[in-house]
Amino acid sequence: MREARQLAGEKLSSRVRIVRCFITGVAGFIGSHLAERLLAEGHEVVGMDSLTEAYDVSLKEENLNQLRSFSSFQFSRGDLIQEDLKKMLEGVDVVYHLAAQAGVRSSWGGEFELYIRRNILATQRLLESCRDKPLKRFVFASSSSVYGEQKIYPTPEGSLPRPLSPYGVSKLAAEHLCSLYWRNFGIPCVSLRYFTVYGPRQRPDMAFHRFMKALWSGDPIVIFGDGTQSRDFTYVSDIVDATLKAARLGTPGAIYNVGGGSNATLKEVLRLLEEITGLSPRIVWRKREKGDVMHTMADLALSRKDLGYRPKVDLREGLERQWQWMCRWLEKRKK
Repeated sequence: MREARQLAGEKLSSRVRIVRCFITGVAGFIGSHLAERLLAEGHEVVGMDSLTEAYDVSLKEENLNQLRSFSSFQFSRGDLIQEDLKKMLEGVDVVYHLAAQAGVRSSWGGEFELYIRRNILATQRLLESCRDKPLKRFVFASSSSVYGEQKIYPTPEGSLPRPLSPYGVSKLAAEHLCSLYWRNFGIPCVSLRYFTVYGPRQRPDMAFHRFMKALWSGDPIVIFGDGTQSRDFTYVSDIVDATLKAARLGTPGAIYNVGGGSNATLKEVLRLLEEITGLSPRIVWRKREKGDVMHTMADLALSRKDLGYRPKVDLREGLERQWQWMCRWLEKRKK
């Protein structure tokens, strides 16, 4: 496997210029997929991750083990606020800033300090370190959480952000920092508002991972709210496609929606999972929690126009892929 990947990379790099990329949050769900794609295309990846205990660190180690099979991958464990980032950014062409303290429900109360540190201060420190670097792009992973509840669906980027959670506030603040550093220092920042990402390696606190694990083990599925809330679900490979396109084609200073075109309610998702798995879920209904919006749906007109982005994986296919991966992963962890 390793030799095949290296050979593929050698063939690709003979046709395209090798780009040196810096990815924060490289051991995470989206970061590891992005790094794997870049490495397979023959590029160099310098990855950083603090391996926080927001969820099981062994899952992040599994992601890193796959990346370490590439000779063009370098990893550094560290905190963006504490490390010498200027040294790590030497020779880097593109920065992909995916590191964040994630989660809407946990961002209330005393936990908000972590969101300030890891989503706002870390972004500002990274941008400061990029000021004298000749970057081609600085791609920031923002979130649909900045929109909150809207009057227009699908929601275009020009809509007034109305975050309903401290998490959404922290991501919006980081977006503003990216805009400020573009206007004042010329750092070519592009912000992407990701809409509900799912697929293999999804974080264990996220809905589809929890649903599938419960189905596989026969445990009840906990739903917060009445199940009529809807999301624009985006498969992880489509997220990676859009992120790579943003690095090549995104207009500096711009913000783009990245959705999957697969808007569905949680009740519709549960019906699909029952069809795919042949298993009937046992549902435990809980009160809707503060900060959870009722609906999200991305207007993709600008992403199509500027980036040529079109999602390829519909919800059924994406759920089937994630279920197949989850079954293999759960069997492996059971041994």
